[in-house]
Amino acid sequence: MTLKVNGEVIPSEAIEFELARLIQFYSEHMSEVEVRKQMAILQDRAKQQAIGAKLLIDEASKLDIQVSEDDVRKKLKEMIEGAGGREKFEAILEKQQLSEEAVCAGIARSRKVDLLVDKLTEGISDPTEEDIREHFKSHAQEYASPARASAQHVLLSVEKDSKDDAKATARARLEAIKRDIEDGANFADQATIHSECPSGKQAGGSLGWFSQGMMAPEIDKAVFSMEVGQVSDVVESTLGFHLIHKTGQQDSSAAEYDDVRDKVRDFLRHAARGEALSEHVQELKDKAVIEEA
Repeated sequence: MTLKVNGEVIPSEAIEFELARLIQFYSEHMSEVEVRKQMAILQDRAKQQAIGAKLLIDEASKLDIQVSEDDVRKKLKEMIEGAGGREKFEAILEKQQLSEEAVCAGIARSRKVDLLVDKLTEGISDPTEEDIREHFKSHAQEYASPARASAQHVLLSVEKDSKDDAKATARARLEAIKRDIEDGANFADQATIHSECPSGKQAGGSLGWFSQGMMAPEIDKAVFSMEVGQVSDVVESTLGFHLIHKTGQQDSSAAEYDDVRDKVRDFLRHAARGEALSEHVQELKDKAVIEEA
């Protein structure tokens, strides 16, 4: 799909950037499971935000918004430090075929948009304590901690279109590994020796902690139906064949208001600013030519 605003193409990277920002923000204010449930909505919102960002950039460029050289240099310094120093920063520029002057110009454009947004959202009051409590009361489940599990696995990769004998061989190997584990072999050692997942060599096959919906469905189903300490039968997924060892379980728990109050406040503050900004962006959209093909 090609998205154009006033004849100019919106790069797919711009939409991906907006989606990443949305995922990061919502991950800080609700569980990962809830974020995943909202993914289709977030993807559409990312597209709309990319359009809005383009329109705001164009508007900011037309207005006499001043950005100081010190402001630009401060941001550039932060970018250099974030890259790990001047040498690494310049290597990134070379890889992306960018000059430092082009980066500074981009920083200036971005700061102009920030200042425009500040102007458009000035005067918006912070949510009251009553607002925060009411939102929490209505959305408490979204702030709850979901049940989580931790596990290790041994993966033998098999392509989808592999012949049956290749699949049978992988299954037989894992069944033999399971017998060794039942006879006293250490699961992490077996993962290090046999697993074709990077986790095998790096962490003894550890998948870390995860909630339902974060892993492949077949792994999810196996792990959350097992007892802690249990080793699964051979599990087939789109990645291949797995042997799974469940190492931990944490039950879901309701959120306490005091623990999430600041998150709720920040969410409502962001939503109020976003609503005011959306009204202005919609006015710009009404005047713009937006094409999807």
